Amino acid sequence: MSEIITVGLDLAKNVFQVHGADSKGNAVLRKKLRRAQVIEFFEKLPPCLVAMEACGGAHFWGRELSRLGHDVRLIPPAYVKPFIKRQKNDAADAKAICEAAQRPNMRFVPVKSEETQGASSVFRVRELLVRQRTQAINALRGHLTEYGRVVPQGATNARRLVALVADEGSGLPATARASLSVA
Repeated sequence: MSEIITVGLDLAKNVFQVHGADSKGNAVLRKKLRRAQVIEFFEKLPPCLVAMEACGGAHFWGRELSRLGHDVRLIPPAYVKPFIKRQKNDAADAKAICEAAQRPNMRFVPVKSEETQGASSVFRVRELLVRQRTQAINALRGHLTEYGRVVPQGATNARRLVALVADEGSGLPATARASLSVA
């Protein structure tokens, strides 16, 4: 069997697909791995170029495989897509990742450290919470508008919305107040 130079690893939740190629680009390995088998498999494999699509979990696996001595490269999914020849399945994806990684002009995404990922998750979570707050305020404004209670837009007016719902003398039906109350 020829020496594996490049490995395309298609990531998944449970079953990963591996496609290995030699220096000429010929396929020398096609294998399915369960999640628990991935580290053990790559521990036994001599250091080589391991390419993955830059998707959920790729940075974790990139760090883990780098610790084993492999040269890990992450490829944006849009750059892998042109290399898929026929039907899209995990084996075809792993082969396409392997082929894309062998191209001399391919652009790669650097593997993020845990600290970098942690910092970016803070921003993403905050952005999500702001969006959810805005949605809740807008929904409450919309429901109160149906009862003739109009409050200007914006988070600064959220207290007025809550006060209208909480006020028993606001004229809102008890059922509406119960469903709109913010605990």
